[in-house]
Amino acid sequence: MKMKMSIITALAFLMTSCASIVSKSEYPVSFTSNPAGCKVLVKKNGMVIHQGVTPSMVTLSASEGYFTPAKYQVEFTKKGAPTLTVPLTADIDGWYFGNILFGGLIGMLIVDPATGAMWKLPENVNTSLTSIASVTSENGKTLRIVDRSAIPSNVESQLIALR
Repeated sequence: MKMKMSIITALAFLMTSCASIVSKSEYPVSFTSNPAGCKVLVKKNGMVIHQGVTPSMVTLSASEGYFTPAKYQVEFTKKGAPTLTVPLTADIDGWYFGNILFGGLIGMLIVDPATGAMWKLPENVNTSLTSIASVTSENGKTLRIVDRSAIPSNVESQLIALR
């Protein structure tokens, strides 16, 4: 009887996984901006899954599939300021490595990746939008003056130098 109970206990121990017990697979993420009142769009694979005005909060899945972290694009817009797009990607949850001690291979290779508990999202995404000055000519061309440090790196390559 003791042997049977020991085997059952060992199997139960091996079937558990650390991150699935301690963590979760969906996280509330708050979006804040300076100044407040910016429109925020959360996109996944190009589709808008949340829209609101900062401060705003939404619960997002940390997993996009088996062993795949979720990836989002967060777009902040406000009249008089350039649109700012911030990537939001889930990171590995530290509790996932608890499987080495407590969850075993089943937790590490099956349970946590399948439930998405191996990933986590940040609690807050915060950004600052810098006001700009712009002038539009009669022919429809616009000149915008912005602080270069406020420009995302993917947009900076599109700047045109004036001499």
